[in-house]
Amino acid sequence: MKYKIKNLTFTQWVKQVSFIVLFVLLSFPQFLMAQSKEIIYVGTYSQNNSKGIYVLEFDREKLSTSTIQTVHDKESPTFLALHPNKKFLYAAYREGKNAQDKAGTVIAYSIAPDTGKLTKINEVSSVGASPCHISVDPTGNVVFLSHYQGGNLATFKILETGGLSESKTFIQHTGKSVHPNQKTAHMHAMIPSADGQWVYASDLGIDQILKYKVNLANGTVDETPVIFQASPGAAPRHFVFHPSLPYAYSLEELSNTVSIYSVDQTNGDLSPIGRINMLNDKLHSDYNAGADIHFSTDAKWLYASNRGQDNLVVYKVDSTSGLLETQGHVPSGGTHPRNFKIDEKGDFVFVANMETDNIAIFNLDKNTGMLKATGKNIEIPRPVFIDQLFIE
Repeated sequence: MKYKIKNLTFTQWVKQVSFIVLFVLLSFPQFLMAQSKEIIYVGTYSQNNSKGIYVLEFDREKLSTSTIQTVHDKESPTFLALHPNKKFLYAAYREGKNAQDKAGTVIAYSIAPDTGKLTKINEVSSVGASPCHISVDPTGNVVFLSHYQGGNLATFKILETGGLSESKTFIQHTGKSVHPNQKTAHMHAMIPSADGQWVYASDLGIDQILKYKVNLANGTVDETPVIFQASPGAAPRHFVFHPSLPYAYSLEELSNTVSIYSVDQTNGDLSPIGRINMLNDKLHSDYNAGADIHFSTDAKWLYASNRGQDNLVVYKVDSTSGLLETQGHVPSGGTHPRNFKIDEKGDFVFVANMETDNIAIFNLDKNTGMLKATGKNIEIPRPVFIDQLFIE
């Protein structure tokens, strides 16, 4: 039996509806897949009316952002770290438990899987003064924290909830070096090896990179490191491994140089093989301080930011020797560029210019490695750190 529906048999009606649905899906293929989102997290100093951590949704076509959340649990969440599973985010706050507490605070957040919004899980004392860098080991078991003012480091075990234990390791560095800014230790970054067995601590106050053995189960590090001495007055600040070659690169803040190391694949030891200038010789500036360093997604190019000349230097990476060749310098689109983020799809570079309260967006030419200003900016007070999350 066939049923009539407004002069159409049921069979005819189904055919017509199916045809219309098919036409819409073929004409608008975005309906065939879930709508993805791109989230940008920004850490800031709590100055110039900053609202702390900014959670932004990024429109890749329009090069625009919309603020979907701000979080200000403590003062100055200057550095952030995503968990490898992208379900949790950790923030290093300069403010302690109260006004008398000289230590900072580390806060763990869960990430909403549909929006990227943050919900606080717990908070613990950073133990040291002035936390400036936070990172997570690639296995997702340990959080590493560096303290600039205190010249020390701390580690934390990641709990099953994504929250953090109290500090599991606390190590105080001692010493000094030749520059007026090196009268005491100033820990600046802890970067884990790809397998999580080691973490490399850059201390710019004592001109050392210290390799610590990591205990992933306990969330600790061995308190007897292997020490690699940098050049006097160099001030190693940030450190990055090549993702596929046995080389590592240390950005040196006070000498405005990048030192190149070969990495022993058996024990993770570093051996210096080269050093290259960061500055543009055609520009004069009374003050310069190297800030951050990152690879392009294909690792053919290496970028480093400089405060003073306010630019990014572009290096070509030799795929055999690991040595660098300067390709040029690109103005940062503002004043005092700190951290910058290479877009994980390889199309853009986001540069946090702290003094001009803006994040400048650049196009990245994958053939030459060079950057071109888009003229688009994200206006945020005192930006320091940028990270990116894709929600599919």
